[in-house]
Amino acid sequence: MIYTVECSYSDSGTEDEWNAFYSHEKLHALISVQGFLTSQRFRLLRGHDATPTYLAIHSITATDILEGQDYRRNGGGNFARWQPMITHWRRNIYEGVERFPSIEEGEYVLASEDHGGPLSGLGLTVWHLRAIGLDRSPAERCIAIARTAREFPENPERERLCVYVPMGEQLQSPYP
Repeated sequence: MIYTVECSYSDSGTEDEWNAFYSHEKLHALISVQGFLTSQRFRLLRGHDATPTYLAIHSITATDILEGQDYRRNGGGNFARWQPMITHWRRNIYEGVERFPSIEEGEYVLASEDHGGPLSGLGLTVWHLRAIGLDRSPAERCIAIARTAREFPENPERERLCVYVPMGEQLQSPYP
């Protein structure tokens, strides 16, 4: 299953520092938690106004790891400094993907809340995800991976399609 964290950040003056913290401290702390298999962060390239700017996707082994001591102790550092600037924050656990693939620079994550809509007809493998924990919003989501921009051409019918680019390499668990 996957654990997603989405948010926007409201202070452009400290956004670079926030991104450095999240990408270099928080993700590394999370991947050190037993039960986290992969972690990768993305930035919204194209989406609608209500779409959070940042998306972190973690492959996890079970829903209860987010309640465990290891997660509480090592799960990502102190957010107090950043909390006032974090907006549109939501967390979800989805079933439908066992382990999220590594997305390389030049590749894209495509996401839609419309199962019959923007991802249909692109010829890509589409994962239908169902929220099973935390905020459960959106309750369902479709995700596909595009290896090139040609795989999701500009199209008015695709206005509900969110397109994300990776902000770094996928981190892999040090545990077998």
